[in-house]
Amino acid sequence: MTTTPRLDNVDLTVGDDGVAIVTLDREGDSINAIGPDLMADIEAVLDRLENDDTVRAAVITSAKDDFVVGADIRWFSELTSRTAHEAIVAGHALFDRLESLHRDRGKPVVAAIHGAALGGGTEVALACSHRVVSDHPRTQLGQPEVQLGVIPAGGGTQRLPALIGLAAALDLILTGRPVKPARARKIGLVDAVVPAEKLLEVAKRTALAALGHEVRARGSWRSPAGLKRAALEGNPLGRAIVFKQARNKVMEETRGNYPAPLRALEAVQSGIEAGGEAGYAAEARFFAELVVSPESKALRSIFFATRELGKDRGAASDVEPRPVAKVAVIGGGLMGGGIAAVSTLPAGRTVRIKEVDVAGVNRALGYVSKVMAARVDRRRMSVFEAEKAMLRVTGTTDWSGFRDVDLVIEAVFEDLELKRHILAETEGIVGPSAVFASNTSTLPITRIAEASSRPETVLGMHYFSPVEKMPLLEVVVTEATADWAVATAVAFGKAQGKTVIVVNDGTGFYTSRIVAPYSNEALRLLEEGAKVEEIDQALVAWGFPVGPLMLADEVGLDVGAKVAKILVDAFGERMAGPAVMASMGDRKGRKNRKGFYTYDSSGKRGDPDETVYSELGPRRAIARAEIQERVSLMMINEAALCLGDGVLRSARDGDIGAVMGLGFPPFRGGPFWYVDHVGAGEIVARLDRLAASFGDRFRPAGILRRAAQERTIFRA
Repeated sequence: MTTTPRLDNVDLTVGDDGVAIVTLDREGDSINAIGPDLMADIEAVLDRLENDDTVRAAVITSAKDDFVVGADIRWFSELTSRTAHEAIVAGHALFDRLESLHRDRGKPVVAAIHGAALGGGTEVALACSHRVVSDHPRTQLGQPEVQLGVIPAGGGTQRLPALIGLAAALDLILTGRPVKPARARKIGLVDAVVPAEKLLEVAKRTALAALGHEVRARGSWRSPAGLKRAALEGNPLGRAIVFKQARNKVMEETRGNYPAPLRALEAVQSGIEAGGEAGYAAEARFFAELVVSPESKALRSIFFATRELGKDRGAASDVEPRPVAKVAVIGGGLMGGGIAAVSTLPAGRTVRIKEVDVAGVNRALGYVSKVMAARVDRRRMSVFEAEKAMLRVTGTTDWSGFRDVDLVIEAVFEDLELKRHILAETEGIVGPSAVFASNTSTLPITRIAEASSRPETVLGMHYFSPVEKMPLLEVVVTEATADWAVATAVAFGKAQGKTVIVVNDGTGFYTSRIVAPYSNEALRLLEEGAKVEEIDQALVAWGFPVGPLMLADEVGLDVGAKVAKILVDAFGERMAGPAVMASMGDRKGRKNRKGFYTYDSSGKRGDPDETVYSELGPRRAIARAEIQERVSLMMINEAALCLGDGVLRSARDGDIGAVMGLGFPPFRGGPFWYVDHVGAGEIVARLDRLAASFGDRFRPAGILRRAAQERTIFRA
């Protein structure tokens, strides 16, 4: 066996069988991410593989827990359009050399993939002649670049369609969703799925077996599914249909706010219709355009903020979270059931649910079972794993099984006295070090903790509905909450799969507080004559996933009214809703099939309910731009007030909370990123104009006015 001199980021050894083992191991990093340093070492390795006659074949593997997680996103911020284009062209040449080892020199190259092979990692694998992956749950492949506002630029828009077909490739490229090993094998992305301990052995065997054979034909159409695909994609008319359908779907989902998916589609189409040279040229050109775009910069800011929060303990760095082995959930409604589900999976804890009666317990257990069944249906777990997880969840109508819990999460309805009573009663049962968390959306934790004999253990854990799907958790701390309790709640939230922000106590905390004026302004526009669909469509076009009135129907108009009263008591008339709220009568939204929209007997939403206008008078046209500005700026200004009041620890947390908790448009980066992008001076000027026309509720937050005067920025 011969060994090359050690490079900084790659090891290369050649065995007696002539198989070179190329091990990617980026120096000084826990992951392999593609950047100039790793690419330079791969180039040096290719020099050896091309020119050393003792090398008959090669296997590319990783010394890290993952194969290659993609490009080094930090590098993107250093690029200009020109340098980005140059880097991509150089990368194309490098990957072509890798591909040509088998094509031109008869040296098969097998990617041996364990863990994540995403973005550039998948593109490295695509340039190899074969791909073998481990069956480990961590292993996945995909092209998530559009989620960062760019496109695959290491040949992914060209090689992936050639390998697995146009429709399957577009699904991966345009959504950014990864695939697990079994699915990757089914669509032809990988050649074999093997146990992790057999990965290198099978990869070497695959490489040797390929000697003397031409590169396997890409895009094989031998299977029935392949023949069907060939019928559609093998002719110009069929391809035109696929591209049209893909474009329509992208526009429906993004409303044109995200340029990357459209550019990715165009790059794929260029390669298929005009040939590989045109496709690679388009890929380089579009990446260079997109990497400097405001949308990509905003999306990357969210990516980095999320990574930072993943390392944030929520308290002093030297404070360790305490272990949580057993969780109790008080209240088994939709929120309690969802909290129990994510505490079981992915957190893997034992869960005890308390309800007032057996029917309530059964509903809660049924909800957890439903969540597990959905995971099985999506093939994210087996039936056996789901049944095993359900064994960790039990229910009770008394306090049995509570004495040894480490964390209690109360999820009853929003009633201060009820929550206080439950807290006091719970403390009489559980141990002195158990953390008590209230899942309240508005009530100050300090007021709840007045019933506690150990307020240092009391905090808020504000989840979002549906709990099993929404990514954010807002941990709310009081002046009395101990750092260890905060760290424990944050660590457990991360174990549940949540992105966690920590906020200081106050009525409405952060997310509930900033959504209230946003919703109120939408109602004022309704009162002034705008139609329901005009308001909702305007905010969806601005980038929110649903409009404010549709959101009100989903949350419940009765819930909104209760929240409004709590916020008005705390903040005065600035938070008061318009008179139109009183005219809603018994409308509660979807829950009683009567809201701003119509609902059929099954609860399916229909068209806007025209009877809403009966007490409001005739409708009048209000410009879409005015609707968007008034409603969005109410949320943005309130976010700034929260930062100025000390509710938020940072603008970063404010952006993540708004994006992940409330659907603030990710391509706008969050309220504070948006202010930085537009300019604080411009935001203040807009708010001042609106205040002159519509009243003091638009008065700019002091922190915004200072940023405008001093020309400072919050994040960007």
